[in-house]
Amino acid sequence: MATANPTFNLISSEDVEGTKVFDPAGNDIGEVSHLMIDKVSGNVRYAIMSFGGFLGLGRSEYPLPWGTLKYDPGREGYITSVTEQQLRDAPEFGEEDWKDRDWETRWHQHFQTRPYWEEGSRSESQMKP
Repeated sequence: MATANPTFNLISSEDVEGTKVFDPAGNDIGEVSHLMIDKVSGNVRYAIMSFGGFLGLGRSEYPLPWGTLKYDPGREGYITSVTEQQLRDAPEFGEEDWKDRDWETRWHQHFQTRPYWEEGSRSESQMKP
């Protein structure tokens, strides 16, 4: 059950899952499968996007840097600067890659995004109650 009020900027992760993703031309290229959240800062780092396939078979999942997505209320979905071809041409992704900063670096280079670890983080004093 979603808990956030849609008139505010907060949204439940339950409501993000399944949200459509559109390329710069407005084409539906997939949907958000789930999110990858930094345990320490609480910031969303990647939206795992599911795309391709037919009737749910042969679908691929790729992490999109969260900063590449902007919510469009008119479409009730996310617009991304990433094209489906960029996803298909992206470096190979496997479940163990989350532990490999070199892989993440190549991933951000491919999508021409600034890696989240270069953006700074919340200070220790901000994280205390």
